[in-house]
Amino acid sequence: MSALLWALIALPLGAGAVLLVSGRRWNALAPGIGLAAAAGTFGLAVASALLRPEASAPLFAGVRAGLRVDGLSAVLVVAVAAVTTAVLVASPGGLGPRDNRGRFFGLMLLFAGAMTVTVTATTLPLLLMAWEVMGATSWALIGYWWRRPDRVRAADTAFLTTRAADLGLYLAAGAAVAGGVGSLDLTALTGAEGGWLHVACAGLVIAALGKSAQLPFSFWLSHAMRGPGPVSALLHSATMVAAGAYLLLRLRPLLVATGWAAPLVAWAGGVTALALGVVAVAQRDLKQLLAASTCSQVGFMVLAAGVGAPAGGTLQLLAHAAAKSALFLAAGAWLTSLGTEQLPALRGAVRRHPLMGAGFVAGALALAGLPPLSLWVAKDEVLAAVRAQSLGLYALGLAAAAVAAGYSVKALWYVTRPPPHDHGGGRRRGTRGLGRSVSTPVVVLAAAAVFLGAAALPGLSGPLRGVVGGDRGRTPAPWEMGLSAAVALAAAGAAWWWTTRSAHSTRTASPAQRWAAGWLCTERAARAVLVRPVLALARALAAFDDRAVDGAVRHLARGGLALARGAARADDRGVDGAVRAVAYGCRRLGAWARRPQTGLLHQYYAQAVVGFTLLLSIVLLVR
Repeated sequence: MSALLWALIALPLGAGAVLLVSGRRWNALAPGIGLAAAAGTFGLAVASALLRPEASAPLFAGVRAGLRVDGLSAVLVVAVAAVTTAVLVASPGGLGPRDNRGRFFGLMLLFAGAMTVTVTATTLPLLLMAWEVMGATSWALIGYWWRRPDRVRAADTAFLTTRAADLGLYLAAGAAVAGGVGSLDLTALTGAEGGWLHVACAGLVIAALGKSAQLPFSFWLSHAMRGPGPVSALLHSATMVAAGAYLLLRLRPLLVATGWAAPLVAWAGGVTALALGVVAVAQRDLKQLLAASTCSQVGFMVLAAGVGAPAGGTLQLLAHAAAKSALFLAAGAWLTSLGTEQLPALRGAVRRHPLMGAGFVAGALALAGLPPLSLWVAKDEVLAAVRAQSLGLYALGLAAAAVAAGYSVKALWYVTRPPPHDHGGGRRRGTRGLGRSVSTPVVVLAAAAVFLGAAALPGLSGPLRGVVGGDRGRTPAPWEMGLSAAVALAAAGAAWWWTTRSAHSTRTASPAQRWAAGWLCTERAARAVLVRPVLALARALAAFDDRAVDGAVRHLARGGLALARGAARADDRGVDGAVRAVAYGCRRLGAWARRPQTGLLHQYYAQAVVGFTLLLSIVLLVR
């Protein structure tokens, strides 16, 4: 059983690493290899969801790396693998002929593998490692077209913002150790002693809100739209932004144990759902509208974690993943085909590409929360639990649901209008056509978004609740479902009327509209508080490294060279000179020693007499 779980994470990580290293050498083979690895991972995910394997391995002294597929993670591993497979089917159409496909498909598989580890990890160190890999690969994917400075700046902003929030995981790990949770098991965090329980919970909440682009971290998702369309479809549907909400759903007992965290998380999700819904309504760029709507929809998942509605939060996650991945794929495909993301320029997009248009319409209707589609049912599941705890929060959730219908219908109004008269039916220069490899995944994902709601309808929600847990008595009453349906339909009608009116208006945007379109100025505040100081610190550290550290190294190198030259001179003039002098003296002594050797016997006798005389004189003098 454990071998199945190891294979589930090893296949995407291993295949991704191989493709990443291969780069352009396997450009033609990369899409096929990536899709085969994703399909194999999907098969392993389904098997894991049925068999529920566990695995464990030693990591540090007293700490193990634990993995487990249980009720909630079983749903997520299948969703991640399914969305990854669908996105990779459509990915070749979103890349240019000169793009490095090995790097692209390798990063996508590495990201999906890291997400799989994140949702199956049972210990904090392993979760932290997967969280880091997920952040690093998302940065590389957002900045995939790294030769364009604006893409690099967008990737840096998204990375710095999420990394600042990710520090909460390190804070939580340190607090858990200090609080006596030696195993760092996620289920054991509620046993942290004293105030360390609150510190650990605060760190995890910050990390989750940052990764899920909840206020005040929401603006980073706007920059994440600079990546290729398939990247947005994967990162911002069932994976990256869902990771924080998933973590909060899993750690619901920890939120309850603190007393303050659960209400804080619930209100953070509710406020984000409403505020970012308003931001989405104000957008005139399709991908920016979808990005803001992602923050808003994930807000309902965070709200579900705060009020304890795991079934509703899980269904919201699944339905949103299917709808949003379909919408992002369609938006990226229209950018490739039509050369624009601006809503006014996308008029008639549905008519130009009927198959993809049908998928986009179905996904947008599901995103609007219109009955009887999946997100309508999911929101009712969440709102039923919200009403049991706070009427104010329930009203906030209903308002957010109405706004969701507004921004979805706004997007639908533009793409379903007749094309402009000056369009001529052609494409912009430099754009490409669309194939069925792009349209088919959009239709399949949109169909899933439409029909997933059946899993939570009263009378049919038993299996889902049995898998993810939850109170069986906390189902939406008929009047609640009727009220939410009436709100969604009324909001959709009002949005259609208002969009029709505003599209033909020549009035400039009001300050409130510009404020909402600018993502509530949260980016400006974050750049002032976080991004600019961090970049300034990085530049200062780089200057210190160049001038101080590198300068010291250079001075040390110069000193070493000077010392070496001095040693060389001393060797040449001193040691070598002494050796030459000794050699010269030996040669002179040898020459002198050869002079008495004449070969004449009488001279040898005379030399012997002189020698004995000198020896006798020395003996006499010494005595």
